[in-house]
Amino acid sequence: MTLTRRRFLSSLALAPVAFSTPFLATSAFAAADREEVTLVVHGSQGPSRLTVEVADEAAERNRGLMGRERLADDAGMLFLYASPQGVHNGFWMYQTLLALDIAFIGADGRIQEIRRMEPCQGEAQECPTTRPASRYHAALEVKAGTFEALGVGPGDCVSWPGSSGSCSG
Repeated sequence: MTLTRRRFLSSLALAPVAFSTPFLATSAFAAADREEVTLVVHGSQGPSRLTVEVADEAAERNRGLMGRERLADDAGMLFLYASPQGVHNGFWMYQTLLALDIAFIGADGRIQEIRRMEPCQGEAQECPTTRPASRYHAALEVKAGTFEALGVGPGDCVSWPGSSGSCSG
């Protein structure tokens, strides 16, 4: 057995430990491999810039902000989808340590609704799912209270690099 092969096999042996520990599986690896973009939320107080991680693949969306102990006031996560999502496709707070606000965003870049989500400390099956009232094309999670502090509400526009929303008018 070569040294390279031995290292490889050793790393495989440690993988179940790393991914069964919420801190290692979600906190240590969560932000390191995600793309970040600056988006603009156009609220009643004017435009506000947020630096957000982009979750545009199923594994990234499933992991979300699990295990995070803190989130900057001007940070968040943008969930992007290739096709519109129905009302059955919601969000939950299993292993999420921070209270979050979520904005469901339509194809035009406008916020359809904002909901507050509280951390769930129970078993996975006990965690409630937050579902939107209508189909959406993207979702934006930020620290609870951020949208209110920025004067952002339903009807306001969100734009990010590559988005189709114009945020004019």
